[in-house]
Amino acid sequence: MPPLAIWASAVVVAVIQVAGSFGAAHDQPKRLAIDAVGVALLLAGPAALGVRTRWPLVGAGGPILAADLYLGRGYPYGPVFLSVIVGLVYAVLVGERRRVWVVAGAGLVGYSVATWALGPRSAQPSVLHLLVVAGWLIVVLSVAEIIRAQRLEATERARRRTSDERLGIARDVHDVLAHHISMINVQAGVALHLFDEQPEQARTALTNIKEASRDALHELRSALDVLRYGDEHAARAPAPGLADIERLVAGVRAGGLDVHVETSGDVVALPASLDGAAYRIVQEALTNVTRHARARHAVVRVDFGPMVVVEVRDDGRGGTPVAGNGIVGMRERAEAFGGTVEAGPHSDGGFAVVARLPVPS
Repeated sequence: MPPLAIWASAVVVAVIQVAGSFGAAHDQPKRLAIDAVGVALLLAGPAALGVRTRWPLVGAGGPILAADLYLGRGYPYGPVFLSVIVGLVYAVLVGERRRVWVVAGAGLVGYSVATWALGPRSAQPSVLHLLVVAGWLIVVLSVAEIIRAQRLEATERARRRTSDERLGIARDVHDVLAHHISMINVQAGVALHLFDEQPEQARTALTNIKEASRDALHELRSALDVLRYGDEHAARAPAPGLADIERLVAGVRAGGLDVHVETSGDVVALPASLDGAAYRIVQEALTNVTRHARARHAVVRVDFGPMVVVEVRDDGRGGTPVAGNGIVGMRERAEAFGGTVEAGPHSDGGFAVVARLPVPS
């Protein structure tokens, strides 16, 4: 909070305390009339609030001390406690939790001593009165603790949401770049191999490189727009889904891998986030086939039902999963929807990735 706002709030509290106390004095003829000392004490508490950002315990203890002296001298009850409430709550919210409870307890003892030492005997509080004041302090501090806990929870939720968004964007960027750069690498190899003997086929490979690089730049720009402007203001193309599998596979086929697509079950419209996750899992699995499997054939199976099952299987060299972010990212995508991903060599040779994603009812 800016210093000007801090002092402005302290002035407001001071006006309320002085005006409210004079107003309350009319109904308390037995209490001591407010004089210059009383006004000074009514102003001392708000003055201490002005430094609460730098010294929170001073902002809490100062109003308590002023209130103890004010009431101890026998001045009328009124909104003198307003500055006490503000100071205590602020100190708790900024983390001075244990010490502010000690300050509040010391303030209660000081109130008892001040009323017995400074005020007239007729104004000395009873034990019940002191218990009421103690209960009031406990309520104020407990409410402050609840507010602080809610703020911390909200902050943690925002932190987790930001972390999840950052992780999602990182996965998208990884999947997009890995896939398109793999395709570009394969096509560049083809173009170099055929450049002299079969220039027309080399031209086709170069065209595929151009399309892959254009798609990579477009999707990368979309992800960067989200980082720069936020998800609400970023101009993004519709996210790819399982309906775009054929276009994805066509790009992989252009690199020389024979890919066959099989679909079973009743094709239904999936939630966009689930549809996109399934697509990215297939994309990353095909990227791994292209980069690591040394395969000639691959099959992409999509089974629609209560659980969407996507499988990518190749006839490559099999083996253990390659270390990296690909399979980890696929598992993270599936786990976000309560699903699973299994990746490893299959009995017929080659490698298989099977993702099972529950469909919301």
